[in-house]
Amino acid sequence: MKRVLAGVLAASVLCGCATVRTLDAGKPGAPLVYAGTRLDMYVINGGCCPKDRFGAEAPAYPGLDLPGSMLLDTLLLPLSLLTAAGVGFNARGGL
Repeated sequence: MKRVLAGVLAASVLCGCATVRTLDAGKPGAPLVYAGTRLDMYVINGGCCPKDRFGAEAPAYPGLDLPGSMLLDTLLLPLSLLTAAGVGFNARGGL
């Protein structure tokens, strides 16, 4: 189990976590809730222009990044829901 977790973490770090990229994006109107997961799924399903939609480039290997992004998006869900609801604590995202 530790090896699998280490492998997922290493893959996320090496190819750039979509969740972290979307948090930095700051694109107005971009999705906030589960942004990294949605970015990975968008690219996996053949989406053409992730930068235009999410304000961030997709990771090189979105299939490998997906589990890590899902986990991080779930951990950040309370903050992203508050941000989407308009509660102002200066958090920004790409969803």
